[in-house]
Amino acid sequence: MWDAIRHALSITGSMTWEITWALILGFTLSAVVQAVVRRSTVVRLLGDDRPRTLTLAAGLGAASSSCSYAAVALARSLFRKGADFTAAMAFEIASTNLVVELGVILALLMGWQFTVAEFVGGPVMIVVLAVLFRVLLRERLLRGAHEQAERGLAGSMEGHAAMDMSVGGQGGFLRRLLSRRGLTSVSHIFVMEWAAILRDLVVGLLIAGAIAAWVPDDFWRAFFLTDHPLTARLIGPLIGPLVAIASFVCSIGNVPLAVVLWKGGISFGGVIAFIYADLLILPILNIYRKYYGARMAGFLLVTFYAAMVVAGYVVEFLFGGLGLVPDQSRARIPEEGLSWNYTTWLNIAFLLLAAALLVRFLRTGGPAMLKMMGGAPDHTGHGEHTGAHEGHH
Repeated sequence: MWDAIRHALSITGSMTWEITWALILGFTLSAVVQAVVRRSTVVRLLGDDRPRTLTLAAGLGAASSSCSYAAVALARSLFRKGADFTAAMAFEIASTNLVVELGVILALLMGWQFTVAEFVGGPVMIVVLAVLFRVLLRERLLRGAHEQAERGLAGSMEGHAAMDMSVGGQGGFLRRLLSRRGLTSVSHIFVMEWAAILRDLVVGLLIAGAIAAWVPDDFWRAFFLTDHPLTARLIGPLIGPLVAIASFVCSIGNVPLAVVLWKGGISFGGVIAFIYADLLILPILNIYRKYYGARMAGFLLVTFYAAMVVAGYVVEFLFGGLGLVPDQSRARIPEEGLSWNYTTWLNIAFLLLAAALLVRFLRTGGPAMLKMMGGAPDHTGHGEHTGAHEGHH
């Protein structure tokens, strides 16, 4: 028994070490962008569902939080403040599925093909969702969702979503970023992004390690019908989101489990659909119910699932037709542990950066803001919590 537990923890540790520098890099870049882009600017740019607006929503979301709970809360906040509902959902999708850290981690653990597929399928999912909303979303349902949103029921990470820690004032991007207030803002956002994602990341790594160590590949091969290649490709995008919904792991935390599923035999498109489904896990479906009402939660479940499946099929057959699907027999789960290679040197460098940002966070009132992360949303729907651009010198 203890040997099995040690084996699972060893795999978890190896995966963690493999992706540490990528996470720090991704969260730092996200913090830099959020430090100079005002939340009010985002709302103003997302006022309709035209293609240009949805493109902006995807771009702004990709530069935002990668925590699924925070992304869902932020999308509700944008909707309450005047953003178009479709644009808010596009922002939400991009916030968890088109972020830099996710792409880097996919490349490290699974191969560059998965990173490219993620960034190809994400826009496909947004387009499909926009079409479904245009055809199926009725004004009555949308009005009811807006009334429910205005009630301001708490979901998760509400305080984090309500905070606007961007730096105002005069000057260009670099001047504001490199100012003392700018650096403080970056440190606050960086640490709070980590705080938002840490639980799901740890749970995802532990689950992936346990499944990799304890569930034999024969089970997955039978489950994913790998002896029937065409059938496996057809059912992969259908099954992937269902596995994600039942896993309770969201955001970047589901990538380690995706590694295990890929090694077990799920199709290429099934992996991508699985990763997209971080926005449909059961706790988040319950949050949709609180935010927008039961009917809209059901509508989001059906339309999001359909969009994920279509995106999975597009990726499956596009990359398969181009010969870009990796050889599944070469799939591996990191088990090497520590060694003096480029990963170790990158981890040391980025851990020093993270330490510097953490020190600044602690010296500039960060812990007090951290306590507000899970707080209730503002009761009017129009107030904003501000951080580093006020009161920190």
